[in-house]
Amino acid sequence: MIYRKYIKRMLDFLFAIILLIITSPIMLLAAIAIKIEDPKGPILFKQKRPGKNAKIFTVYKFRTMRVETEKNGKKLSDMERLTKIGSFLRKTSIDELPQLFNVIKGEMSFIGPRPLLVDYLSLYSKEQMRRHEVMPGISGWAQVNGRNAISWEDKFKYDVWYVDHLSFLLDLKIFFMTVINILKQEGINSSNNETMPFFGNEKN
Repeated sequence: MIYRKYIKRMLDFLFAIILLIITSPIMLLAAIAIKIEDPKGPILFKQKRPGKNAKIFTVYKFRTMRVETEKNGKKLSDMERLTKIGSFLRKTSIDELPQLFNVIKGEMSFIGPRPLLVDYLSLYSKEQMRRHEVMPGISGWAQVNGRNAISWEDKFKYDVWYVDHLSFLLDLKIFFMTVINILKQEGINSSNNETMPFFGNEKN
């Protein structure tokens, strides 16, 4: 309980500051590469997401897709919009680094259920909604057990399990599993899509 209420936040803030300093050259290079490949769009992707207790905040990521959504009157898929540098940023999880600012601001933790779309809030069951009882994370129990390669149902089960079992040792385990998954580039995309299918579509 002490770890959940006090120590976790202190560690998050401390390590976010340290990692921000260490990774700043990588973030600078990523920003430059994004603008060189697709100068029309912004460097950062910003989107409203629900955090702890479903409080809405703005999540930051490096932009990995082209701004254009259509070409010759045809709607482009996520795979068609994904840039070369964007694909690399996703595979290495460098696209997640701007979320260090979310951690510093107290909107996210390093470990916790991933913050999903605001539109999903009305679709959750009462049990699935429990994923918002803790701070959302850059990585989480669902991510190290399949990330986008698992179904929504399994993902939510992992999220709620994490809420009920949150501890320092579990967070440490997830941290090391995350590092291993990044190095092995496992579970980054769902089996048939560059991003997960919309929750409502799968549910229906």
